[in-house]
Order: sequence, then structure tokens, then C-alpha cells
Amino acid sequence: MNVIGAPLDRTDGALKVTGRARYAADNPLPGLLHAVLVTSTVASGDIASMDIAVAERMPGVRKVMTPFNAPRLPQAGKAAAGTPPAGRVLNLLQDTEVHYNNQPLAVVVADTLEQARDAAAHIVIRYRTKTPVLDFAAARASAYKPKEAKDEPADSSRGDMSSTDGAAARIDTTYSTPLETHNPMEPHATVAAWQGDMLTLYDATQYVSGVRKTVAQTLGLQPSQVRVVCPFVGGGFGCKGSTWSHVVLAAMAAREAGHPVKLVLERPQMFGPVGGRPRTEQHVVLAARADGTLTSMRHEVTACTSFMEDWLEPCALLTRMLYAVPNQQTSHRLLKLNIGTPTFMRAPGEASGSFALECALDELAYKLGMDPVALRLRNYADTDPGKGLPFSSKSLRECYRDAAARFGWAQRNPAPRSMRTSDGRLVGMGMATTTYPANRSAASALARILPDGTALVQSGSQDLGTGTFTVMTQVAADALGLPPDKVRFELGDTNFPEAPVSGGSQSVTSVAPAVQAASMAARLALVKLAVTDAASPLSGAPPEDVDVVDGWLQRRSDPSRREPVAAPIARRGGQPVEARMSARPGDERKKFSMHSFGAVFAEVHVDPDLGEIRMQRIVASYGVGRLLNRKTAHSQLMGGIVWGLSMALHEQAELDLVSGRIANGNLAEYHVPVNADVGAIDIVVLDEDDPHINALGTKGIGEIGIVGVAAALANAVYHATGKRIRDLPLTVDKLLA
Repeated sequence: MNVIGAPLDRTDGALKVTGRARYAADNPLPGLLHAVLVTSTVASGDIASMDIAVAERMPGVRKVMTPFNAPRLPQAGKAAAGTPPAGRVLNLLQDTEVHYNNQPLAVVVADTLEQARDAAAHIVIRYRTKTPVLDFAAARASAYKPKEAKDEPADSSRGDMSSTDGAAARIDTTYSTPLETHNPMEPHATVAAWQGDMLTLYDATQYVSGVRKTVAQTLGLQPSQVRVVCPFVGGGFGCKGSTWSHVVLAAMAAREAGHPVKLVLERPQMFGPVGGRPRTEQHVVLAARADGTLTSMRHEVTACTSFMEDWLEPCALLTRMLYAVPNQQTSHRLLKLNIGTPTFMRAPGEASGSFALECALDELAYKLGMDPVALRLRNYADTDPGKGLPFSSKSLRECYRDAAARFGWAQRNPAPRSMRTSDGRLVGMGMATTTYPANRSAASALARILPDGTALVQSGSQDLGTGTFTVMTQVAADALGLPPDKVRFELGDTNFPEAPVSGGSQSVTSVAPAVQAASMAARLALVKLAVTDAASPLSGAPPEDVDVVDGWLQRRSDPSRREPVAAPIARRGGQPVEARMSARPGDERKKFSMHSFGAVFAEVHVDPDLGEIRMQRIVASYGVGRLLNRKTAHSQLMGGIVWGLSMALHEQAELDLVSGRIANGNLAEYHVPVNADVGAIDIVVLDEDDPHINALGTKGIGEIGIVGVAAALANAVYHATGKRIRDLPLTVDKLLA
């Protein structure tokens, strides 16, 4: 039916544009109360006293929950800690310690949001303060080696780093990336409701099953006692992959108040309590022969984490696999600051690490007098040099060729400050490689063919606005043999078959095979029902000779013998035909290294007097397996590129080194791009066959779009100006310094 790959419009589009899509905070439960978090105003210490008397007497206030009166939880609320992505070390009012500024310290529950806010403002907290650790440079001396880097060793080594082996050029420099904070359109939100000992959570999450398990374990419940519902997410990007403090606090508050409770984080509360990208410093050393052949490479990463929990931005993982270099060392180190625990933020590790690695390669290319693309091709890795495995598929050479041609790279004058616009602005052109792992986890799905000839397919996955509703509808329709408008796909409910977190670019790779398997099993059951039914025109036909096409059961050998899919169901009394199936990865990761690849080319215009940087255009090519929907895929990749622009030119959470507060903790001062900041974006996805990743040959594309963009733009700024900026973001003050 050619359903897979078609640019089908979003099946949930009408709900969203008409306002009928119900997000977590939109659930109007009877007797709903409103909760507000009270957060700390110091970065380190403990609570000496908390005066809540005035707040408790204010109109509409139902409950003020503090560390002094909150219910005690099993293992002090740490029963599920240490199992990311869902399980984290939470602040659940079980003690009086303060680990960072903006830490949840109390919850106020009232009849209205305004009453809760007013009462929260009347709580008086006194602290016994300690001197916080906030300065990254000062804390560097206490850096330590973490246990691992995303299931790999924290450090790696191959070859002999002491060997010079005829190196003609060497780069030895340090790059840095700042604290960054998620700011999705929808802030974190939870509505909690109890019915006896059964808890229902309407939560803005990327992982309904993870929330259920974590909350149940934290509260001392069985998972069967917790239901989590989240059909729509207003942006996640990693921050909603974990179960944060406010989720459990909402459940605790609802039980204490005896009513459903809604808790929505205010925008400033997005800075700290729900993670973000940590600051990194990355020392990169490269050595190469005169022809560009890399002889050695070192990538040393130092990143910050909180005093509550180790969380690592694994920046050097892509360095281990991207280029063929015989001698290489990578390392990761952590240092603790009085900040909220960092978390996954679109392409964690790869986004930050590619900035350092790809900028260093650009510097090396200039030092060698070599084209940056030619340098990368000279060191092209046909197999994963870190794991010694062949790639399951790799189209990177084709990506370089395609993007360079469309960009007009050959017409670039490589000399810095050599190109200008007709009005005198400096023109810069830069490029970078992009890559991201092709991840996959176990998933389950249910497919049910209904008496009216339509089908219902369910999986407990999530749609972050990326198109999961739509692409799973396409996969199911193709497998069932039904038109897409006859298939309803449902997700976002722990009552549905379990699926993994919608993170790590794995939803399509994991859930689509389960949806396909369940749909094909239901289709086969329907075929068997028809061929064993004496009243069917298909009676007695071999099942393998019966197809389902556009809602009709028909014989391949004689298409005139056919009937609607609803007919055999009707003859057996209208009992639906259904199948539940699971799909999981096998041992393919022991045989292949699985990644997506791409090439990004960027052009910037820079005002020579004012230093204003404008992204003029980005041209990118990707090899990401088989696309399920070209329209939603294009949107995903474009969104990633825009975020890469944001990372390069805008985003930085400014940590006040006295108070520990994020000084720009709002959308007025935490800068992200608007339409006027975004130039032309030209994206091509190459046809790529990966027979090893899964039955559909699909790879995730949620994160690869951001990777390499910051480096391409930084390299373009150097080409335009001759000024190398190694610390993100690329701002006017750094350019004019």
C-alpha cells in the first residue's frame, strides 16, 4: 500500500490545532486542588526553621506540607534512586538538607492556584547556611572518575599515545560548553488522584512505565496500584524522561489533602529541579601527518554534577568510534557543584562532544592547509575503531558528497576573512560530522481488528510532539492491510502494553517492530478465521494465498474471491480479532556497531564592526535508515538543527557564584532562537538500508539533528572572522575581545 514512508499528515494534528489535545495539566478532575512548590533561596545548608502558621490560616489553603510534617516514605524516599532514566535522587521533604538553590522545600495546596501562590509567599524559612561550591574552575581539583559513561568504561585507550609516528601538525586546546536548561513549551506538570490505595497520575512524561515503577517503589506500592496517563507531551527533549520530585510530591499532597491535586512547575522552577545540560570542559589533542592522516587523538572531559547524584555528560563516546586513528585515549571526570542534578538533554554527550571534536579537526585542517572535508575522508572509519565491529550501515561518505555539492562547498575561498557580502558583511562557511547511536529496547503492542472493519492498536509509548501517533499508524496500517484512516493508534497509558522511554532516539526503532508484529499477527488470525469459515469466499484457501489489501481479504491467485475484513468477524458474532506481541533486540549489537551519520554545512554572516552573527543557511544530509514518514522526519531534523543553532549562539544558564541561583531563570533572559534568527535549512535524508537494526530497518532521528551544528557554526565564524571561539555560546563579546 506504500503507507510506510509516505508524508502522511499528523493523525493528531486536528486535536492540537483545535485545542482538544489534552495535556497533563488539562485534566479537570472533580474536586481538583492546586499545589505550588516552595523552593530554597540558598545553595547549601539546612533548614533551621519554617514558619507556616500564616500560610495555613489563609483563605482556601488545605495543606502545607514541609519536611517537618510530610509523611515518611520507605527508605526516606530513596527506594528508587540511582536507576536513570526514571529513578533519580529526589527531594521529597524527608530531611532538612539543602543541596542547591531552587530545591523543593514545601508544597502548598489550596482551592485555587492564586490562593496557593499567595500562601506560599507567606512561608518564612530560616537556614543554617554553608559555603556552597559553585565555581567550576575552583572545583576542578576535586574531579574524580565516574563508574561508567553510558554503559561504557569512563576511560578508554588504544594504541601507543607516546608514539609521534611522523606527525607534522598538532592541536592541543580546550573547549567548553555552559550549563543549559530545557524550556519546552509545556512545563513539567502532574495531576495526582487517589481512589483508595490506587493512584492515577496524569503526568507530563517521556516514560509512563518508568513513572509507574518509580513512584510505586518510592511510595511503597505495587506497580499495579499506579496508573500513569500521558497521551500528549508538549516537548520533552530528555528532561521529562526522569521522574522528578514534583511528581511524587503531587501524589503525597493528594493523599494528604484527600483530593486530586494539580502541580505545575512555574517557568523559573524549570531551572534546577528538573535537570539540564551540565557544564563541560574538554581538552582535545590531535596529531597528524602532512597528508592529514591522524596519528593520535586525546579527548579529556570534565563535567559538573550535583552533590546528590552522579550524572555524566559522556562527551568522548563519539570520539571513540568516529574516526580511524590508531592511538587514542579518552577520559571522563566529574566534579560536584551545589546545583540541581543534570540530566539528559537532546543528544547528551554527542551534542557537547561533537562541538569540541569537530572544532579541533577544523583547527587541524587549517594548520595542515587541508580541506576540512578531505581531512575527515582521509580518516574515514569503515569499521568502528573503538569496538572493532563493522557498522550495521553507514552512508557518511555519501552524506559528505551530497551536502557539500548542495551547499557549494567547492566554491568556498578557504582563507579566513576572504569572503564578504555585497554590503560588506563577512561570510563564513564551516562544516562538521554528525552521528548518534541507533538505540533499541524491548517493546510490546496490541492490535485489535474491530467488527466495523477498523483496527485499534495500542502501545504504552509516548508522543513528544514528534509524530509517534502518525508513524505507528502507518506501520500498523501497512501490516494490517488497512487504509490509515481505518486505524486508530493509542499510546501514553500504563494500561497498554509496555514500551521503553521515549529518549535516546529509540521509540521508532523499538516500538515500530512491536506494532508491526502485533498487527501482522492479528492480520494472520483474521485470515485463518476467513479460510476456515465455510461461508467465506476464501474458504479452503491456503492462508499464504490470502492477502489483505485496502480493507479487503482477497486471494492472491484469484483477486475476484474477496470480502471485506469485517465480514468474517460479523459471522462469528462480532468478536474482535486481536493479538499482543513483543519485539526485542537480539545479539546484533555483539556483531555490529549501530549508528546514524550525517554531514552539516553552515554559512554565517558577521558584521565586521559590531560582531553580530547571523546564521544564513544550513545544508545537511543524513543516513538514518528507513524513514517511516518523510514529513515528520523532516520536522524532527529541522528542530534538531534549530536547537543546534540555539546551542551555538544563544543558550547559557548563568549561575550566580554567590547565591547559586540561575540568574536568567526565565524565558525573557534565557535566550533561545525565534523565527528571525533562523535562516534557510536544507535537509536531505539519503536512502539507506540497514538490515540489522530491526525488521523495518528504522533508526531514530530525534537527536542526530542537533549533533555537529554548533561546531559547524563555530567553524563558519572562524572562517568569516579569523577569530577562533572555543567556548559556547558564540557571543559578540567573545568575538570582539
